[in-house]
Amino acid sequence: MTKVTDTSAAPHAVPDSPELVERVRLLHSLLEKNAAQGELERRVPEESIEALCEAGAFKIAQPKRYGGYETSMRTMLDVSAAVAEADGGAAWVVTLSNVCAWMTALFPQRAQDEVWADNPDHRVSGVLAPTAETVKVDGGYRVTGRWYYNSGSWHADWAVLGIPVTDADGHVVDQGLALIARQELELEDTWFVAGMKASGSNCLIAHEVFVPDHRVLSVPPAIAGDYGTEHTDETLYRSAFVPLLTLVLVGPQLGLGRKALQIVREKAAKKAISYTDYTTQSDSVAFQLQLSRASLQIDTAHLHAYRAADDIDRTAAEAGYPDLTTRARVRADSGWAVENITSAINDLLFAHGAGSFADVNPLQRIWRDSAVAARHAVVLPTVNYEVYGKALLGRDDHITPLI
Repeated sequence: MTKVTDTSAAPHAVPDSPELVERVRLLHSLLEKNAAQGELERRVPEESIEALCEAGAFKIAQPKRYGGYETSMRTMLDVSAAVAEADGGAAWVVTLSNVCAWMTALFPQRAQDEVWADNPDHRVSGVLAPTAETVKVDGGYRVTGRWYYNSGSWHADWAVLGIPVTDADGHVVDQGLALIARQELELEDTWFVAGMKASGSNCLIAHEVFVPDHRVLSVPPAIAGDYGTEHTDETLYRSAFVPLLTLVLVGPQLGLGRKALQIVREKAAKKAISYTDYTTQSDSVAFQLQLSRASLQIDTAHLHAYRAADDIDRTAAEAGYPDLTTRARVRADSGWAVENITSAINDLLFAHGAGSFADVNPLQRIWRDSAVAARHAVVLPTVNYEVYGKALLGRDDHITPLI
């Protein structure tokens, strides 16, 4: 194996956020063309994956040491949102692949080399929940388990998966993340859902797979910002663990909201309001109010998402770590953004009318994709508001360690 360990070499050119977004927007016609096929086949078409790969959409959170772009939380949001303007399912795959690449870069370099040294284009899927059993053996662990909802599972070469860490007596002593090659895992096709159909969030299965110690990352220290990577000078990989894992899921929602607003605005000058005297929706004051409210809700989602991203990026750049209240606020910001997007899309569909639900109308897919993505456990608004409320009050009865 040729290991990419020389960090003294001249860095390759890294596109900035506007260029990456523009690259994605140049793919919109292709991604939109393939979106319905992705829903039907319950996976993003390879043509779309290859085009996104060539555009660098999967390099956002990969270290520069392996040819990645090693960008920022803000860029992760912007790129995911740009993809979602054309295809929500593809955006979810891009988002989860990038955040799993970010988690991979928290492991020791030896583990990172095994993922990317021979092939820098390897992609990673993942699930944080430790739905597995482990047996401590010499040099590592034997892992058996099933992990549901591995978004992008059809397109991944590795997986980062939650495991209980046990001692020699079989007692659980820690929670970890294990890096496992996809070829060592089985895939069970289980993703039959109402929205985000193309995300391919299937079940990965391990049967007594050996995972060496260097490919296991302890989660509790990671929550506090203590990672396994030796490259502590790399800003992106100093980002706060749970805030980044939470906020990244807002990116697709931002793009879905923007696209829904665009479609409804563009149709308003030609679409009548049935059973009224309005020959165009744009003449209706009621429609104008609905459109205005939806637009402001989408703006609100962006403002909160960007505030949270700036908190994450700033503290990482300063080699600091946000305090518990700030981290809890990022969870609340994420829930607030999701709630505003789903509310805005709902209002836009009322404004647009029953035609929103025609199979040929992308609004119905946007609505379903957003609704399903909004129910991801770490962005649930009421849960996240409770997390933040307890932090604001200085309470110690936290409902989750994931803050």
